[in-house]
Amino acid sequence: MSPEKKKELQVAALENGTSIDHIPPSQLFKVASLLQLEELENTITIGNNLQSKKMQSKGMIKISDKFFEENEINKIALIAPNVILNVIRDYEVVEKKQITLPDEITGIVKCNNPKCITNNEPMDTRFQVINKENETIRCRYCERKIAKEDIVIK
Repeated sequence: MSPEKKKELQVAALENGTSIDHIPPSQLFKVASLLQLEELENTITIGNNLQSKKMQSKGMIKISDKFFEENEINKIALIAPNVILNVIRDYEVVEKKQITLPDEITGIVKCNNPKCITNNEPMDTRFQVINKENETIRCRYCERKIAKEDIVIK
């Protein structure tokens, strides 16, 4: 069998659903947990430390018959920016998106200021992304800056 054919067989084809590709291997299981994949009944294929031309190795998640909402995509961007999301229908990629942080994040991140109104009243949090490269965000209500390593996802 040719080396190209062997590489094709590493991850099964998907008829309909979503493929999340180029996940840093260290973030793969965080992404799976964040998306609560363990609760889905769908067929899920997870591959880690796969060879990649762009990265030395990568992770990939394929989920049959699942198409993500914008807030779910934003969650992925918080912990694994620059992944590629492929929407697949009839074995064909119909949409390919490079995932990046949006300018504003609503209802996903918890403010780490205990005195912030969002921690004391039933309301959605709102954060402005002030540095996409370093993933620094600022609460719209109390203006607390939060660095990537201190972000807590709800």
